[in-house]
Amino acid sequence: MLAVLAALVLIGINEAGYGESSDALDRIEQYTGTRNTVGKLLQHMLDAETGSRGYLLTGDPRYLEPYNAAVAEISQQLDRLRTAYAPNSSEAGTLNALTLNVQRKLAEMDLSVRMRKQGNEEAWKSVLLTDVGKEHMDAIRAQAGRLIDSATRRMAEAQDRVERSLLFARAGIAIVTGAALLAFYLYLRQTTRLKLAGEQQQAVLQQERDLLETQVRERTASLAQLATHLQQVREEERGHLARELHDELGALLTAAKLDVARLKSRLGPQQPPEVGQRLQHLTETLNSGIALKRRIIEDLRPSSLANLGLTAALEILAREFSERSGIEVATNLESVQLDEGSQLTVYRIVQESLTNVGKYAEATQVEVGVREYSNHVEVEIRDDGKGFDVRSAKPSTHGLAGMRHRVEAAGGRLTVSSQPGQGTRILASLPKAAATARAPVAEIV
Repeated sequence: MLAVLAALVLIGINEAGYGESSDALDRIEQYTGTRNTVGKLLQHMLDAETGSRGYLLTGDPRYLEPYNAAVAEISQQLDRLRTAYAPNSSEAGTLNALTLNVQRKLAEMDLSVRMRKQGNEEAWKSVLLTDVGKEHMDAIRAQAGRLIDSATRRMAEAQDRVERSLLFARAGIAIVTGAALLAFYLYLRQTTRLKLAGEQQQAVLQQERDLLETQVRERTASLAQLATHLQQVREEERGHLARELHDELGALLTAAKLDVARLKSRLGPQQPPEVGQRLQHLTETLNSGIALKRRIIEDLRPSSLANLGLTAALEILAREFSERSGIEVATNLESVQLDEGSQLTVYRIVQESLTNVGKYAEATQVEVGVREYSNHVEVEIRDDGKGFDVRSAKPSTHGLAGMRHRVEAAGGRLTVSSQPGQGTRILASLPKAAATARAPVAEIV
């Protein structure tokens, strides 16, 4: 509030000083112009007198040129002086007397010039030898001097007004500045107290924040460990279930298929057609069950990954997906050096990505690439589908949460890039060495 009041006072002082100074400067300019006009009037009178005397003494018409020009300018200078002084001003009487003397002097010079032109020597010489012209010029000089003195005096008064205005502004600014400094000192003292209180409160808040961050980090680490453990348990359960299906269910289906074959051989060619059809249907059903068992086992624990390696397993996965979905899959797979867990991570990322493409993308072509670098391996899955807005997508949308956690658990980085109508690109970067204490990183752009 004090700052606003000080600003208003300063503005008021500045405006008042500006107005006073502007008015005084205008008057100085006006009086300067008036004084210059009087000076020019005197100069033109001298020029006119010089020109007329030169013509009278020599008879040379060239002297009339400055005479005529000076007479024309004198009339204009008198008009300017009349506009400069108000009729009721103190200088109006002096100006009237000056105007009358100028007119008399001009009439005297005009009479002399005309008589010289007419050849009347005695007349113009008598006029020239009289003291009338000198009296008129002396009066003109005296009256012009009074006007110049008056203008000079008024200019001095205007300059005094400017100085008083400046002094008033300086005094006002000094007083307001002193009040502002006092207010600023009080503000600094209050601010220092508030700052100390704020620092104390901030220190308490920082301690609480540090404690909270420590708890959050500990719980985040625990959750990450728990999620990694659950992921490992899930893979172990999948492996166990795959082995059970392969050993137990596979044995049962194979035994049933052998029993059907024995029945067909014992019945021989004389078996009734209906029985033969039933046995053939049973054989086809058992073959379908065996094929289904194999697909389920491959989904749970891909045997091709353990038996043939990552590159061959990904090629088989891409080919089977293309055959099932009718979507063209192009592969560019480099042989990479990864441990068993990282190879399974790469396989699951490609598998989940292809599953999402088949369910949601409405794509016609998919590209799967695996590239090896000096210290990491990149896995890229790109499709030309409808895409989605990653900013509005939920964290768990399209299985991204599972892929992200797998990559983070391996110490890698997952990036998902997509825009509506421009397809989707999933890029995973995995280190060649297993991650130890490195903090997991995930990004969606």
